Amino acid sequence: MAQPVLGILTLYLNNKKQLEERHIYQRMISEGQKLGLDVFVFTPMDVDSKKNMIHALIYDPKQRKWSRKWRSFPHMIYDRCRIQRSIRFEQLKRFRAQYKNMNFLNRPLRDKWTVYQTLLRKSRFRPYLPETTLFHSSANVNSLLKSYPTIYIKPINGTGGRGILRVEKLGKDTFYIQGRRLNRQIIPAQKVHKSRLVPFLIGWKRGKRFVAQRGIQIELPSGRVHDYRMLVQKNGQGVWDVTGCAGRVGPPRSITSNLHGGGQAVSMNTLLRQIAPNEEKRLEIRRTAEKLSVEAAAYLEESYGALCELALDLAIDKNGKIFILEVNPKPAREVFIQSGDPEAYHRSIVRPLEYALWFYKHKVAPS
Repeated sequence: MAQPVLGILTLYLNNKKQLEERHIYQRMISEGQKLGLDVFVFTPMDVDSKKNMIHALIYDPKQRKWSRKWRSFPHMIYDRCRIQRSIRFEQLKRFRAQYKNMNFLNRPLRDKWTVYQTLLRKSRFRPYLPETTLFHSSANVNSLLKSYPTIYIKPINGTGGRGILRVEKLGKDTFYIQGRRLNRQIIPAQKVHKSRLVPFLIGWKRGKRFVAQRGIQIELPSGRVHDYRMLVQKNGQGVWDVTGCAGRVGPPRSITSNLHGGGQAVSMNTLLRQIAPNEEKRLEIRRTAEKLSVEAAAYLEESYGALCELALDLAIDKNGKIFILEVNPKPAREVFIQSGDPEAYHRSIVRPLEYALWFYKHKVAPS
């Protein structure tokens, strides 16, 4: 059997051809060699469609050096491309369309609103979904604020906590607003009269697509917000499995817990102890969260096509009730290093490779 080849598809961050996750790709190439999997990295800019060749990025673990080499198209593609506002992202969309018949281990997931609606269609997931609506006009926001004391306004395609606004009802006519701009800058918390709320929100939206979501009480006794990042991946048997879960605690004055926004990672159990002193109760919450996440991943794959990993951002309130805040199809792995779980970090690197080998054996290799 020929050596299987996996191409990691990514995007350059800028015109200097800088890669965002170079260290992750180095680890994946090194681990791939140990498993008998040939791994290289490429972007749509590196593809010569006339030659049907790729000017690939190759890493040599022994020399610890990157180089370029012309390569044929890989047997499988592992898509790690995140949304950008750039010409590079437009090139990616063209690449995906032109080579749609290739073996992609994962396809793009849809936006927050579409994913929410998809999960809402299945009764299994409804109890775990905080009420969410498209932010078309002030009526959508006012409707949620009548039912809940706090709501969040989120960009439909946002990542890393960018562009999120928290609106809290203080009284009949007064609201408390906190947020983080699209550049992740924290805006000063402020009180606004209801007459100023709508103009403020419309200004924040600026014609872009946002959702409004019920707020969950996720403040710790310290006042900082927290949530949980659950990573589920396909394993070497082609089956969805839990890779790991870590807690994330936001910095002071922040309404989000994202690591890129200054949050810190801690073990899941450390945070669960603050809401569930009983170990049996903590174990029950964890098992429920893991089962829910695996089932949600399998269902989303049924709905949207091939997926090999998903990170679910979960909120767990003081009563132990779990909520799915959002789903991330291109998860980072650093949360496990920072939370002191190197085994989960290692699994997060190796599992896509083990799944690629399974995929090759069962879907690609000539019988």
